[in-house]
Amino acid sequence: MESNPNDEVIRVHIWVKGRVQNVGFRAHVEYHALQIGVLGWVRNIGSDTVETVAEGTRTQIAEFIKSVKQGPRASHVDEARMEFEPLTGQLTGFDVKKSM
Repeated sequence: MESNPNDEVIRVHIWVKGRVQNVGFRAHVEYHALQIGVLGWVRNIGSDTVETVAEGTRTQIAEFIKSVKQGPRASHVDEARMEFEPLTGQLTGFDVKKSM
């Protein structure tokens, strides 16, 4: 039986810059992560950046990336930088981490 490449589990690390703080961005990311079923975390960095890491199937991660780039209604994403990283297998659930 052939495996479906969309079922492969991958890890993405995303940094979004713009009007992404004090607009419910982390709650938006957490909500969609839980709905999609990815594992990971999200946190604020500085005054204009949100960082998030997620692991899930290719299909789940594609949906997650789309929701992160869109953000909540009050936000405005100016830039989104993504890196695909090796899986760690250490993630459980989805957390909102303390801001840096």
